[in-house]
Amino acid sequence: GVNGGHKTVCTSDLSDLIHRDPANQPNKLNRKQNSKGCTILAHCPVLIRERSDFDLQRAVTGRTQAVTLTCVKLKRSGTCSAQLIHIRQTCAREAAVMALSIETHPAITRSGSPTLGGHGLFAPNRDASSLLRFPLSKLKLDNLFLLWLAIPDSQKLVLTLLESAKNGQPLPGPTSSVALPTSAAALTQMPSQPPLSPLKGRHMGSPIVMPRRIESSRQRQGTGPETIPRFYFPRSERMASDALAVMHAKMDTLFSIYPDGLTIPAMKELIKEVFELPTVLAYPLFYKLVVPDESLVTREAMAAWVQSVGLLTLDPHTRMMEVLAQKGASAVTQADLKSMMAGILLSHPGLEFLQDTPEFQDRYAETVIYRIFYALDRCGAGRLSLRDLKRGDLLGTLQMLDEEEDINKVLNFFSYEHFYVIYCKFWELDTDHDFFVTKEDLLRYGNHSLTYRIVDRIFSQAARPFASAVEGKMSYEDFVWFILSEEDKSSDVSLDYWFRCVDLDCDGCLQPNEMLYFYEEQLHRMECLAQEPVLFEDVLCQVHDMVQPAKEGSFTLRDLKRQRPLAGTLFNILFNLNKFIAFETRDPFIIRQEREDAALSEWDRFARTEYVRLAMEEEGEADLADFPSENEVFAA
Repeated sequence: GVNGGHKTVCTSDLSDLIHRDPANQPNKLNRKQNSKGCTILAHCPVLIRERSDFDLQRAVTGRTQAVTLTCVKLKRSGTCSAQLIHIRQTCAREAAVMALSIETHPAITRSGSPTLGGHGLFAPNRDASSLLRFPLSKLKLDNLFLLWLAIPDSQKLVLTLLESAKNGQPLPGPTSSVALPTSAAALTQMPSQPPLSPLKGRHMGSPIVMPRRIESSRQRQGTGPETIPRFYFPRSERMASDALAVMHAKMDTLFSIYPDGLTIPAMKELIKEVFELPTVLAYPLFYKLVVPDESLVTREAMAAWVQSVGLLTLDPHTRMMEVLAQKGASAVTQADLKSMMAGILLSHPGLEFLQDTPEFQDRYAETVIYRIFYALDRCGAGRLSLRDLKRGDLLGTLQMLDEEEDINKVLNFFSYEHFYVIYCKFWELDTDHDFFVTKEDLLRYGNHSLTYRIVDRIFSQAARPFASAVEGKMSYEDFVWFILSEEDKSSDVSLDYWFRCVDLDCDGCLQPNEMLYFYEEQLHRMECLAQEPVLFEDVLCQVHDMVQPAKEGSFTLRDLKRQRPLAGTLFNILFNLNKFIAFETRDPFIIRQEREDAALSEWDRFARTEYVRLAMEEEGEADLADFPSENEVFAA
């Protein structure tokens, strides 16, 4: 109620406030905001908060200033200092009590608030000096108590305490454990900011309270700990029990047909039907499990190997890894792929014509292995991990090899036309046919298209260490890496290859001075060929517009890979004169045709064109060989 102009709340008002609900449902007691921001309660004619915190603080401050002016007047009239101090303290206390006067029930003032420990709206013996020091904090505390009072469970608790106080029953003390309300309405009206962690808000000397472990229903019932099913399967995929049973049944059926053991054709059937892998993997698996001087793989050997590696529960890439790698190895080496290539050369119909030339069979197998490692071995470690196999497309290519009879349609790794182009290019440069390429030999590549400076960087092994054991010479494997990187500068491996060559200081950025070092030779060659030279400043602006680096004047590998189709043009401008001139005089119709045929890479287009040219040259030489020579004509 409102008594004497002061804001007061008593137990009878609270009782009437709760019971005055027309529907007699305490949970419908809601809080609202009036136009001044004061908190009021619905269905209640009593004003709980008459003024805001700012108004109360201003009232207390104004009353204190008035008391100070009065004391100054009394001091001028001759009043002693002790009396002035007493009057000032008394008036200040009265100002605080006037602003926050509370009339409480005698029974509750004896016990204090059951939830706030006697420090809330019903706090006994409120200290006026503390109110003057922290007026807003006390008002906030009262506001929190009113929020708590608006909760239905709290209203029931207050009514219970009021009835106990009226009947003269003892009330619980401040330390009594009272259940906190957990209803949905209570949760929605809680403060939005959570409390601090006990570890952050606790003092150094306070004890550490360990959390209590929550027991499961099975532990409370005494049935033992609950078993959690396995949910993590490293290096494998989770397979249903019925799928495993089907695979075991297929394996048993196959061995029932071949009780003595499996030959290579039977191994192909096992690989395809049970392991769900390409049939070309039957050859490395057969040679891995067969006993020396035997021609069959026994059931015991196959079952022991499948059980040791858990093959039936692995994903296809991991199965291929286990088939190709040596026992206990975690990676695939080049030697591990030789048995697979031997099986492909023996079984694929598109390579039957090579059976009469064993030397070219070996070169074809080497070329395919080098191409596989060029595409998958990104770090240049000389071995393929499981991650490399999953990131590449070797498994899909092997499956395509089973389905396609024309080997030239398998463009990834296995195309014979691609091998023919690579080997013929190497044989043209290797004039002494010692199967090594020198620096002078490489300068003749592409009709002398490369500059001396970039060839020096290649032979300094800036791009990658040479596999050649002879110093200063490039082996066939090194040449495969070179030609694949030179003719297709849009792949990640090619961009890494040439970026390391041009990055002279190895700082991970191509600076204008480094680019100028390589372009100076291009300018000199254009002048010698009577070509109109293009200034480096113009070239730098053109390259900057094409690549659009993140930092002006500095080209990183990330910038080049972001503009992959145009990144190769930067390197052609710096050290390949023929491709630079072709870029300056490019035909827009050819460019549009290449964009429409996006399935072919730059290497695929180059290999197709070169194979046709080499084939025509070979046919022309064969036709000329059929004609008689001049001496034969004159002799006739």
